Amino acid sequence: MKVTEKIKEKFLSVQCITKKVTAFALSAVMVCSLTACGSDFEGHIDTDIDYSQESGISAGDRIGVSMPTKDLQRWVQDGENMQSSLKKTGFVVDLQYADNEIDTQISQIQKMIDSKCKVLVVAAIDGTKLSNVLNKAKSAGISVIAYDRLIMDTDAISYYATFDNYLVGKLQGQYIVDALGLEDTDKTFNIELFTGSPDDNNCKFFFGGAMDVLQPYIDAGTLVVPSGETEREECSIQDWSTDAAKERMENLLADYYDDGTELDAILSSNDSVALGIAEALESDYSGKQPVLTGQDCDINSVKNILNGTQSMSVFKDTRDLASKVVEMVQAIINEEEVPVNDTESYDNGTGVIPSYLCEPVYADEENYKEILMDSGYYTEDQLK
Repeated sequence: MKVTEKIKEKFLSVQCITKKVTAFALSAVMVCSLTACGSDFEGHIDTDIDYSQESGISAGDRIGVSMPTKDLQRWVQDGENMQSSLKKTGFVVDLQYADNEIDTQISQIQKMIDSKCKVLVVAAIDGTKLSNVLNKAKSAGISVIAYDRLIMDTDAISYYATFDNYLVGKLQGQYIVDALGLEDTDKTFNIELFTGSPDDNNCKFFFGGAMDVLQPYIDAGTLVVPSGETEREECSIQDWSTDAAKERMENLLADYYDDGTELDAILSSNDSVALGIAEALESDYSGKQPVLTGQDCDINSVKNILNGTQSMSVFKDTRDLASKVVEMVQAIINEEEVPVNDTESYDNGTGVIPSYLCEPVYADEENYKEILMDSGYYTEDQLK
């Protein structure tokens, strides 16, 4: 059975998700936003709002959206999807990007609080550094939705909106299992493990989900990790840095594969890490291309999938997540029941945060057209 068929059977129906994505009304907006990911994209939108009666919108309908950086394509897309969805619903949006500077993000959030935003949607640079400023938001009666990354150690977080991050890891781990045929083999295979920033709470779920699939094969000796680096802390890449991932991969190749040892698979928790790994492999490895996972379906990684230097990438359609966050914001403002589907998994140190988890799927060479193009997420020209 093909890899794609086995994973679809085990986890979810890609076709059903695709139909939902295709029907989503923001697909045209997404195409426009992807072409605007260059330096002309403005990181601060609607800062000078006219709250006159003619606008039809009061200051109480102002929503603050704090994103970590414009350096990664996915955050630009997240911010634009959020802004577009909220505006279409009638809200005034203050969208800010913090250039991966924690102090900048804190300052921007403080200004959102001062401007009397009704709700804050915050994708944290470091989920452990925002408790003080968000406690001020709570004191001001402002609800906070943690977006994609759980914000830790503050009871100011009202809700959490993300994808099923544990399933992200399981999809990656199962892809490796199926690609190597581990369920029915007497062979052994070499693997190395990479995950993301140690200050990103999501990594616990990405890495945990993948290792729950892979660990039995490591314990059985079917998978071997020549470096011996199997703990999450050993495999972490600070800030999800492409350069840091490249450096670690170069070191691993020099230390454990310089004698011609074959490298069969590499677990990478996302695409920016996978890009660094792919660059190191291209320059320093002459063996057969290993199975290489990723996440986010960034354009460059999708191109790598098509040219054979990356195997797959987990797709998290941020249009779906943006749509769900808009529903959550509306419910908060209307004092209605906020839609959540998980009240057990995400404890931020002060208690479990009610969460909504969207389902991810994966894209590879076999199904990328169905997942990424038929849904309107990318055009053919963008992937050339």
